Amino acid sequence: MEKDIKYDFSQFVTVSREQRSFKEMIDDIFDFIKKDPESDYKIIIGTDSEGYGEVFYATAVVVHRVGNGARAFICKNIIHTPNRVLRDKIYNESMLSLSLAQELSPHLARMLGEDFIESNFVIHSDIGNNGETKDMIKEVVGMVRGYGFQVEIKPESYAASSVADRFAVPPKKAASPAL
Repeated sequence: MEKDIKYDFSQFVTVSREQRSFKEMIDDIFDFIKKDPESDYKIIIGTDSEGYGEVFYATAVVVHRVGNGARAFICKNIIHTPNRVLRDKIYNESMLSLSLAQELSPHLARMLGEDFIESNFVIHSDIGNNGETKDMIKEVVGMVRGYGFQVEIKPESYAASSVADRFAVPPKKAASPAL
């Protein structure tokens, strides 16, 4: 696995495909919360990927107004994942989520308060008790908690397994015209 991978969190897209910079995303999150400050919120980060080789990793930031809607922002990174080792992919997914969380949480803490972040900021990991990832649960959960974040796994980890999953597929190449 490569060391010192640089992640790019400068550009995001909304679910409706609107472009946002990192700062614009933060402003959108704050505006969404400010419109209904009495509601309960969760800010969730989750990453998913598909395939091996030059892999598109999609990282989702979901701002969930509990019981009353959500906003989602997705950024993509391409990371060379050369071997067919699932552990490497899950590690990359986890590190992308954690890196974005470390970059985003101080901005949100200044705007919303440390208590808000400690209570409402969660990392969703695309692992669960069923399937090949079950042997990695303790390792990944321990790593995320070690960075000081709450963590949820499947089936609760919808930011990774549903939202980011929709954007993890690489763009399709245009089909060649039929002769």
